[in-house]
Amino acid sequence: MVFSSLTFLLIFLPAFIILYFAFKGIRWRNGVLLVFSLLFYAWGEPVWILSMLFSTAVNYLCAQIIVKNTSPIVRRLILALGVIISLVSLVYFKYAAFFVNSVTSFFSLSVELPVLTLPIGISFYTFQILTYTIDVYRGEAPSQKNPLKLLLYVSCFPQLIAGPIVQYGDVANEISHRETTVKDFSNGMQRFAIGLAKKVLIANICGEALLALPTSSNEMSFAGAWISAILYALQIYFDFSAYSDMAIGLGKVIGFKYKENFNYPYISSSVTEFWRRWHMSLSGFFRKYVYIPLGGNRKGNGRTALNIIIVWSLTGLWHGASWNFVFWGMYYGVLLLAEKFILTKLLDKTPKALRHVFTIIAVLFGWVIFYHTDTSNMFNHLLAMVGAGVEIIDETTISVLKTYTIFPLVAAVLSMPILPKIKQSFRKREKLHLAGSIASTVLLSAILVLCLLFLVGESYNPFIYFRF
Repeated sequence: MVFSSLTFLLIFLPAFIILYFAFKGIRWRNGVLLVFSLLFYAWGEPVWILSMLFSTAVNYLCAQIIVKNTSPIVRRLILALGVIISLVSLVYFKYAAFFVNSVTSFFSLSVELPVLTLPIGISFYTFQILTYTIDVYRGEAPSQKNPLKLLLYVSCFPQLIAGPIVQYGDVANEISHRETTVKDFSNGMQRFAIGLAKKVLIANICGEALLALPTSSNEMSFAGAWISAILYALQIYFDFSAYSDMAIGLGKVIGFKYKENFNYPYISSSVTEFWRRWHMSLSGFFRKYVYIPLGGNRKGNGRTALNIIIVWSLTGLWHGASWNFVFWGMYYGVLLLAEKFILTKLLDKTPKALRHVFTIIAVLFGWVIFYHTDTSNMFNHLLAMVGAGVEIIDETTISVLKTYTIFPLVAAVLSMPILPKIKQSFRKREKLHLAGSIASTVLLSAILVLCLLFLVGESYNPFIYFRF
């Protein structure tokens, strides 16, 4: 496991920032960043760093061969070699047991592979390594002559273990040429504090409320099933977007301009729009490196439909080696196909508010599929949401609603773009802008202290997406 939150906030991060800015040259700062990044990843499980180092070294060599060779066949073979070697480790750790055990179970064989401990963030850094080699092959990014700079790109700790997925071409120049202004530092730390607050004060509390609700199909009520789905939707959004905020904020502190990963997805009025707003770096990766190379929508409706199903099957599997993730990916693949080919005219005539309601309901059903790795519990939860053979509400759900009412409501409000609009209105008036800046600094400082108080006594409080 990685550092506990308090160790990271009180020791690791201050030590890094002090040492990083103690040096002036980019070469020395890169050295500090690389050492701290490797330390960050190797802290709990040092052996897993070998996989990252090996994959990085292989792709460094492959890219060097690609840029020095003019033969199309050789270039393709070397690209394939880099991609395959990058994926071998991911497939071995994440999917080998799932595939083998699924086959042996289907044929009632006694052979079973043990499920291996998954190296934290392996899906994220594997995809980042792939973007480097593929972009170099396509001529969309320069090859990196310094292997340590490539390792820095792969291992950079702010976004290493839970994204956003950073494509090499987006940061290639910043690895060697970047600077931090006072404004960048201030804005970056504010963004980091906002992310920390979203995790500690909203996501964690929604998670506590979720755990207090019944999970057994015999105990779950209609209301409990819906409240569970809503709480998980809020928890995963504030948990994952919190990490993205913290990564983007720390990136800004040290001069990296990472792209946004979330854009208020719960205001969407279609499933298609939802996936343009949710985990945008993952959607962008699959669009650029899978969907478009397969032909995208350029080869007829039949091929487009097949490409969408392939992409969403892979998207589901990317999240985990379990049947619920396969079902989840296929669920969204079918929904997106329905929107694209069947429901387009109907949606155009439907009021936006109604489309929004339908979208949120579809997303909530999707999160139930995503949440339950036990398929029996998943189907029972879905049945409870449609009122199949369950009571309207149970005593535990009533108790949870009384105890946690304020937190889901606050979370629901903050999942809407309300605060940015308030901030924008302050900016339009100079005096209000100054007052707003002061109030914002004071409020974020107080929130940071409150987060630290909440974290006292906890040993390890991982983000949900660490397991992916």
